[in-house]
Amino acid sequence: MGTGKATLAKNLGFLLEESSNLNDRRCKSRMELKRSLELRIKKRVKEQYLNGKFHDLMIRVIANPETLRDAYDCIRLNANVDIASDNDNISFELWQKSSLVGVLILAQTLSLFQQEVPHFSKTSHGCRSGRGHHSALKYISKDISNPDWWFTLIVSKKLDTYVLDKLISIMEDKIEDPRFYDMVRGMYAAQVLNLEFGGYPKGHGLPQEGVLSPILMNIYLNDFDHEFYRLSMNYEALNSGYHLEGEQFNSKLRGWFRRQLKGDDLKTMAGKNSGPRIHCCRFMDELFFAVSGSKDVALGFKSDVVGYLQNSLQLDVSIETEITSCAGPQTIRFLGTLVRRHVKESAAVRAVHKLKDKVKMFSLQKQEAWDAGTIRIGKKWLAHGLRKVKESEIKHLADSSSLLSQISCFRKAGMETDHWYKHLLKIWINDIKTKTVECEEFILSKYVAEPALPQELRDSFHEFQKCAKEYINSETAMTLALLPNSSSSSEIITEIIAPVNVIKKRLLRYGLITSEGHSCVNPKLILQDKDQIIDWFSGIVCRWNRWYGDCENFADIELIIKNQVWKSCIRTLAAKYRIHETEVEIRFDLELRSIFSIRDIEQEVENEASNFLAFENDEALMYGISYSGMCLLSLARMVSPSRPCNCFVMGCSAAAPSVYTLHVMERQKFPVWKTGFSACMHPSLNGRRIGLCNQHLKDFYVGRVSLQSVDFSSWK
Repeated sequence: MGTGKATLAKNLGFLLEESSNLNDRRCKSRMELKRSLELRIKKRVKEQYLNGKFHDLMIRVIANPETLRDAYDCIRLNANVDIASDNDNISFELWQKSSLVGVLILAQTLSLFQQEVPHFSKTSHGCRSGRGHHSALKYISKDISNPDWWFTLIVSKKLDTYVLDKLISIMEDKIEDPRFYDMVRGMYAAQVLNLEFGGYPKGHGLPQEGVLSPILMNIYLNDFDHEFYRLSMNYEALNSGYHLEGEQFNSKLRGWFRRQLKGDDLKTMAGKNSGPRIHCCRFMDELFFAVSGSKDVALGFKSDVVGYLQNSLQLDVSIETEITSCAGPQTIRFLGTLVRRHVKESAAVRAVHKLKDKVKMFSLQKQEAWDAGTIRIGKKWLAHGLRKVKESEIKHLADSSSLLSQISCFRKAGMETDHWYKHLLKIWINDIKTKTVECEEFILSKYVAEPALPQELRDSFHEFQKCAKEYINSETAMTLALLPNSSSSSEIITEIIAPVNVIKKRLLRYGLITSEGHSCVNPKLILQDKDQIIDWFSGIVCRWNRWYGDCENFADIELIIKNQVWKSCIRTLAAKYRIHETEVEIRFDLELRSIFSIRDIEQEVENEASNFLAFENDEALMYGISYSGMCLLSLARMVSPSRPCNCFVMGCSAAAPSVYTLHVMERQKFPVWKTGFSACMHPSLNGRRIGLCNQHLKDFYVGRVSLQSVDFSSWK
């Protein structure tokens, strides 16, 4: 019996060992590998924690060869390079000699410090696990209830000695290591540290040291996060001027602490009767505030916040932003989107508006048919006039008694027939005074065709349009009046709106549409391969799906994809291969289908493994990649044996078959709109040539890597 138990235990032990070996052999994802490397670095840092502080980080962690190797592997993972390759010792040795070593090691150390700060504010978002762009907008739209006023603050400041000394003083509370601070000051003196409040959008194609910017911002503004709680307690619980009659002082203070512990959920409170409420959402250096209460409370709170940022943190604050009311259609700009308070209508009200829209659509269809018919008549009138001018030049067809023959004396000698006809049209247009009309077709319709139509027909059509408009207005008003408590039953909600108009301007700037809004060929992509062109367009759609999937007007983004982006891709391919657009759709049907199927695929994967996707999209690990916009690369030359070139991506030793030119399309001011394209790149990068292998060019287009992984000093 004992022998059987021993055999069973041995078999179970072998089974566990075999399962662990299988887990080790399982291919880990890029984020799993990067997380394991960061955990190894954090373990070394935590081993130096003693008596509430970290000690000897410079000697035992930063100068540790294993830490240097792990940091280099993190760089290669950011660049989507296989770290299992063993032929990278030379590249690792060259990397150790670069100035990027200290920057990345410092970033890893400060990243751990950022997470070890006790009681870190829940109002802080950006470059943290689970607290990114989506969580910030979700907090504004879901958790802030019944605000009366809101405003944003724009701060700006470059790294100077005051900011550096304050950063070091903050870190000295947790890190005791003079050598570590000597390295930080040395990096500042060498202009390697990158920190600029209100500067370039973080993660949008900055040099490699830009990885430090969000971490330093969060550490520096941590004092403001705690100051906000002091101010909110002062306005909500301690200020006797805002107390209600018969309410005890200690009950307001106790209620304030309970709200902080429960996550500041105001939906269970009594709304206006609960006194002033202060809300804040900070995404690194972008600050959003919402106030429930009087305007005097909002003005006083804003004054206190601006005073603290200017006097205590020495930040430059733009006072041009005004406090606006949350009521009505007013919007406020935050994180590259628009925030709007909107009345959520009931199902009955939506049904009334749906009926109204159907009648309006029928009326518009008749108007479009009328305009198309009159324009066609006007164009025939133009052709008839040109024919008469040509006939007047033929002697046996000329009519000397006609008006055209009488004014022919004003025709200049040698003037061509078309020029003479255009001259007559110009005189006629000036005579009817149509300078304010933008469209020439409107002139043909309203000044040529309609006056020539029978009066009964014109009166009948205009009477129909008038009756349709009156019917729409009257029926809508009467039906809404019959609905019980239609106004009181409506709920006011906060919506996040994608900047559609700004996105359309970017499409025009990047050459995807014309000034009239029609899709066109992108000339800078036409020399690239078919797969690369499709990947470029797919990358735009993928970014829009990731950034605007939760926006209220995402249907407008989908229309842009179908009507403009997809057609521009087809026309670019048609111009490349010199074939018709319909043949492009048939020949490249499977490849082009990927542009539309991205959202469907992501939705299916999210339903199957939402936890895995949440881990893969960890913003603390993927910040520079998640927010990198699409750039424009044009083919500069093909690589030949006489002029070889390797891939510029750090850690990649593959040969680059082509060299590309980087185009800086714009340099927006802070804060910037999120459009799917790169919001800002340094002007010095314009026209720079970079070599990319096929794999990294695809990764760059679809959004797996960013310009932060490109070593612009690789060109010899």
